[in-house]
Amino acid sequence: MKSDQLRIAMFSIHSSPIGELGTKNTGGMSVYIRELARHLGVFGHCVDIYTRLNGSKHNQIIELYDNVRLIHLSAGSNGYVHKLALYYYLSDFLRALERFTNQEGLHYDLIHSHYWLSGRLGSWVQDRWNIPHIVMFHTLGTVKNIAGVADREPDLRIATEKKLARTCQRILAPTDSEKENLLKYCQPSAEKIGVVPCGVNLDLFRPMDKAAARQRLGFDEDESIVLYVGRFDPIKGIDRLLEAMAYLKHLQRMRLIIIGGDGPDTPEYQNLQQLSAKFGIQKSVRFAGRVEQNKLPPYYSAADALVVPSYYESFGLVGLESLACGTPVVATPVGAMERILEDGKSGHVVADATPRGLANSIEKIISNSANPLLSAHAIRASVLKYGWSNVASAVVNEYDTVLRNSLSEPSRTLSASGGSSV
Repeated sequence: MKSDQLRIAMFSIHSSPIGELGTKNTGGMSVYIRELARHLGVFGHCVDIYTRLNGSKHNQIIELYDNVRLIHLSAGSNGYVHKLALYYYLSDFLRALERFTNQEGLHYDLIHSHYWLSGRLGSWVQDRWNIPHIVMFHTLGTVKNIAGVADREPDLRIATEKKLARTCQRILAPTDSEKENLLKYCQPSAEKIGVVPCGVNLDLFRPMDKAAARQRLGFDEDESIVLYVGRFDPIKGIDRLLEAMAYLKHLQRMRLIIIGGDGPDTPEYQNLQQLSAKFGIQKSVRFAGRVEQNKLPPYYSAADALVVPSYYESFGLVGLESLACGTPVVATPVGAMERILEDGKSGHVVADATPRGLANSIEKIISNSANPLLSAHAIRASVLKYGWSNVASAVVNEYDTVLRNSLSEPSRTLSASGGSSV
């Protein structure tokens, strides 16, 4: 191994990076981990991603990409375990991890944990392995509780996040606003937090001809199409998007396409169906189910607008994907939306985040769809700096900071394959 190569242990205990996107526990975080690891591997660093075995359909070790492995370890039963219950199996996972690393003779330079559950494991491991620990929370329990639209996050999570913020060596936040949330609710030192945005796969997400995309998906050319992509979680605000559609009944041939969810038999799906009927828009709403990420670009290109109606996002990855495909975004003021959206050019951030406010912004986008300021080329150009190579390079710089602070000898310069910072 060259001296500038790192061995990185990534923890994503409750959610596999190759899980089914759009389902209950698998969303933007899984995309983030997968893409970040892939590009770290391209740079020559070696990444082992540890996740919990859920079922028996996967081999213990999967070679995901060059220099990147996904390693499944048992914790409790190998079936479904609720996220909170999983906390009490972390000691099982720790024992399995130590058995595996001892058998394989593995040693790492640093730990990168994702979400509070993985962070708790990482805090144990940082002490045992005596290496730096970087945490990315992805969401914060206190902020979700303040939003007040989902089941209350437990005190255990809140306390664990606060302790992790004090004891880890570095925290990565995707936006300045999330950094402010961390400072306010977890109270680490400001110097401990690095801000690095999420990224987008610019090779996969790129504009397609709208008419061709609609023909491919069976949509009519003269429809106005609004798109939602994501999990069916109350925090995502699908309820107010459905109500917003009720204010748009006067527009001819308006359709909402909803992508995601765990299937029609789930309470979440049935609740959204009932809301569609309540608002009298059931004929205008199509539930497309789960769509694999590599099949999403035609949906983005076929749409007149993607809507991010969330009550809370730490970033809002689907917004980047839509913009990379040249499709404008209407969003509530969450995550990075105010930073990445050029109001009136690549979309709208809704100041009045009510159903009527959403409806007004959607109507503005629909009515201005032929405006040259909203050209697919211009919209895509606005997010080119968020390519994953740039983001991974910035993360490597964060790793460098951690190692420089934790080692007594002079810091080494880490190879980022010439990537530019974000």
